[in-house]
Amino acid sequence: MSQWKSPNFKNGTFRNLSPTEVMSKDASFLKILLRFFSKPKSVNPPKPLPSVKTDLLHLVSGENPVIVWFGHSSYLIHHNGLNILVDPVFSGHASPVPFTVKAFPGTDAFKVSDLPPIDILVITHNHYDHLDKKTLCQLKPKAVYTALGVGKDLPFAASLVTEMDWWDTADYAEGIRLTAAPARHFSGRGIKRGGSLWASFVLELPGGFKLYLGGDSGYDTHFKTIGDKFGPFDIAILETGQYNVDWPMIHMSPEEAVQAAQELKAKVLLPVHWGKFALALHPWNEPVIRTTAGALGKVKVTTPRIGEPVILNVSYPADPWWEF
Repeated sequence: MSQWKSPNFKNGTFRNLSPTEVMSKDASFLKILLRFFSKPKSVNPPKPLPSVKTDLLHLVSGENPVIVWFGHSSYLIHHNGLNILVDPVFSGHASPVPFTVKAFPGTDAFKVSDLPPIDILVITHNHYDHLDKKTLCQLKPKAVYTALGVGKDLPFAASLVTEMDWWDTADYAEGIRLTAAPARHFSGRGIKRGGSLWASFVLELPGGFKLYLGGDSGYDTHFKTIGDKFGPFDIAILETGQYNVDWPMIHMSPEEAVQAAQELKAKVLLPVHWGKFALALHPWNEPVIRTTAGALGKVKVTTPRIGEPVILNVSYPADPWWEF
């Protein structure tokens, strides 16, 4: 792996900006494993989740970008005929073993066949809940943007894939620009970690729109740096779920996500990384409950159902649909 000239690649592995432990020092792998396989019932919703079956093949955005969330960290961005798909996972599970980490009932409202032709595919990092090869093999994107080293895990010709280091910029077309930005996380699809980079992305669209695509990240100073460089953002799409006291540095608590949105100078926060898979021990709807409560008086939050369009500057769904 010595081919990587990135300042973020040292001694055979990619590193975070700040020293980052994947697990807390007092965490026991055995105890974590035992807790994972004896999760409380509250990690799963008591009934199938509601959704809105939007016709994705005939989305009309006009001057304002449309975002459609598919649960967890998968979403489609549509703007003036352009379709951008981020971290799609439609296989029904988020692990290498199909019968584990299954999607919640009701979250399978959309299939790859429901998607419009994809112009840009963004993969933030190579974890199974973000890079789903079964889904990707069904896609034919015109261009793929991802972090350094992730290309080897993608089922696409190298000519389609642009691997990016933090702060690299790529122009897809006039007025359509992606900038890879830091995140505080890790990578790995097996035993070895750090063989590829993880990233967030700044998406600039015609009309002066700026969207922050957060990927996975623990809280750190990079949010303020990105906000100072690129903010204000029309929307920040940030992970708010799958947090745990055993891994406090690699995922944010809902309150930290609210703080990050403020530092990004985001006009609106769209909380993701919840509502489809139980990767932690918290109640399934706790992330959105804590996010909306923590954001009061600080930043506007939109909480769409799966498939329910968010239209920038026009429509920000906020019904508490998770209250069963």
